[in-house]
Amino acid sequence: MFILAVYVSVFVLSFLIVRFLVHRTVHDYTSLKTVTFGDESAVTSNRTASIVSVATIFLIWGSFTGSDWVPGFLHAPGPFVGDTSFTYTLETADGARDDATVHVRVFDFGETTENFDVDEGEGIAKNDAVAMSASRSTTILFDKNDEAKRNDGAHVVAIDGIEINDGGEVRTPAGRFALTDKGAISFAPPSGLQMEPIWLPPPEAVVGRVVEIANEGYRDSTLWKHLGYSLFRVIAGFFFGALLGIPLGYAMGLSDWFRGWFEPIVEFMRPVPPLALIPLVIIWFGIGETGKIILLFLASLWIMAISARAGVSGVNISKVHAAYSLGASKLQIMRHVIMPNSLPEIFTGARVAMGVCWGTVVAAELVAASEGAGMMIMVASKFQLTDIVLMGIILIGVIGFAIDILMRKAENLLVPWKGRS
Repeated sequence: MFILAVYVSVFVLSFLIVRFLVHRTVHDYTSLKTVTFGDESAVTSNRTASIVSVATIFLIWGSFTGSDWVPGFLHAPGPFVGDTSFTYTLETADGARDDATVHVRVFDFGETTENFDVDEGEGIAKNDAVAMSASRSTTILFDKNDEAKRNDGAHVVAIDGIEINDGGEVRTPAGRFALTDKGAISFAPPSGLQMEPIWLPPPEAVVGRVVEIANEGYRDSTLWKHLGYSLFRVIAGFFFGALLGIPLGYAMGLSDWFRGWFEPIVEFMRPVPPLALIPLVIIWFGIGETGKIILLFLASLWIMAISARAGVSGVNISKVHAAYSLGASKLQIMRHVIMPNSLPEIFTGARVAMGVCWGTVVAAELVAASEGAGMMIMVASKFQLTDIVLMGIILIGVIGFAIDILMRKAENLLVPWKGRS
């Protein structure tokens, strides 16, 4: 929630700065248009907002992971690292009390913990030494060197002078303390706000993994081979889905018989997630490439059929009547009226279908895949290699975004009449 609050705050602050400072010095002639609401050309992506958005995400990522690429003054408070200590009060079964100090050495993320010794001191309770990693908790068996043991009825009654009961919890400047069910001390030093690399690695670790796998490979394949296999599967599945889905959508949009026949099937399959089809695909088509491509084919088929049907149904009837009045045949109306006017909807559906295919390819590569971005992510997750998992997610997102941009450019080039009467 704290990270979300930071993100929202940066968004609001950036909006106000751009709105009241930048726009005062830049003339926005779009705002002078007579019709803007509902006009797609009146609302375009604000490049400044895009740059600030990406920079904000990067800064938040770097700040909460202690990245070397982010200035130190922007780092979120990190976990405690160094030496600390606390005093516990031990009470024996006969009511005698004694104090002892536990010296704790907290090592940073990734460092090897090394045990150390301290003077045990005099008395019933003896001083202890504990080594631990940052942002972790440890259970301290304080009586391993004490003269009075827990089995003899001895128990801790206070931490740094603050009373504590079995199962209770206290907080001091040294950290959080609790007593376990068996009376041992559970200790956690201040964890700060930075995330441990095993949960979220810094940006430089992810980039380092990209360079390493690009040069040395992962699971006997280079990074480009993994991405190439995923891209091939997605494009092949999408191609066959569009090849069958678009004619099916046209037929449903032009014929009541075709619509009545296929609509129950399409509307039944549309809400079924592709992941639910994996068992059947494996049973019917095996675990090879054919099964993976068919799964992606099914992921795109229904989307393309619905978008083509919507494109045909949304053609302005006045254009059809105008073409008939000029003597056009049904084939000419199909070629020059229905197909051009349905293309915007088809392109929109294609972008959605491609996104669904990219989301499904990870699941498709779970089954006996030796190459692919999804396989790389899933294998890395089993060994808690979060940097590889994050690298794969980012690359899939970047490639998907690049494909979407290419499809937008193709739409602008091939369908320049979109949004016009």
